[in-house]
Amino acid sequence: MQKHIRTAVGTFSRIAPGRSLYLEALNPWSGFFYTVKKTLLRNRTRYQDLKLLDTDEFGKVLLLDDITQVADKNDFFYHEPMVHPALCSHPLPRSVLIIGGGDGGILREVFKYPCVRTVDLAELDDGVIAFSKKYLPKVHGGAFRDPRLTIHVTEGRRFIAQRRGMYDIVIMDMTDPSGPSTLLYTREFFLSVKQSFRDRSGIFVMHSESPVARPAAFACIQKTLRAVFPEVHPFYVYIPMYGILWSITLSGSARTPASVKPATLDAKLARYGIRGLKVYSGDTHHAMRPPYPYISKLLAKPARIITDMRPEFPDDFLFHNHYRKRVKR
Repeated sequence: MQKHIRTAVGTFSRIAPGRSLYLEALNPWSGFFYTVKKTLLRNRTRYQDLKLLDTDEFGKVLLLDDITQVADKNDFFYHEPMVHPALCSHPLPRSVLIIGGGDGGILREVFKYPCVRTVDLAELDDGVIAFSKKYLPKVHGGAFRDPRLTIHVTEGRRFIAQRRGMYDIVIMDMTDPSGPSTLLYTREFFLSVKQSFRDRSGIFVMHSESPVARPAAFACIQKTLRAVFPEVHPFYVYIPMYGILWSITLSGSARTPASVKPATLDAKLARYGIRGLKVYSGDTHHAMRPPYPYISKLLAKPARIITDMRPEFPDDFLFHNHYRKRVKR
């Protein structure tokens, strides 16, 4: 899953008996904090360090290489918009691919749809899956036991290149475009995603950075998606566990996400028997779509298409690379 650049100096600071302050940078100039009651667990997979924290604001929080990934108290702010706008917009989603998403939160939301017949999960780090199964039951909600699921411990780009014409929905729940994830943000990879769709109704979902904290990276992702997909629709949502306004983008060949009426979306949720959502509804589907005027101006400016030959991103990630901080899977 996600997303933040680690602070260059010291992430934890003791503030009182039984409490420490966790600081995380969003870019070289700003960030956010939360208080930690206790470090519950430390572990190491083949690829990264895991920590499980007990926090006052977010409940249990998973860190990978000291970067906030998911919180079990309010993960719905992220996972609901990553799943429901796409699955509710698609005419009949039956086959789904999730790239990353080893904590199981995306799985939990996808399996609320009885029409979904098969889900492939392509996750590089099986250690994250094992850890999440055991320690984050509120996040995955038992989704790993669903018989519709097939887990593939593999690199997502290699996997999808072998899956032409197979999926209705592809959801990428990966880290920032840096380190191991760099080549999952290029035009060539997005072409592989497009080729994996069963038909022109296919929808690709990805988190697409913060237009506030990382505007240049956000603009490059939008420009690159538009070089591949005829329809690109950013959704904007504030995610408390990431400390800022974030973007989630749906791409494809049909105008479905933009054209479905709120009443139709609500009727689909009711027909599928999906109740109790905390963020998503027919109304919020469309409320998350209009960009603020400054975002429209940002998207009107020149931005570079990210390619395999030039996969590096501008501004904020130069800071990230300078300090050599690794991010999630």
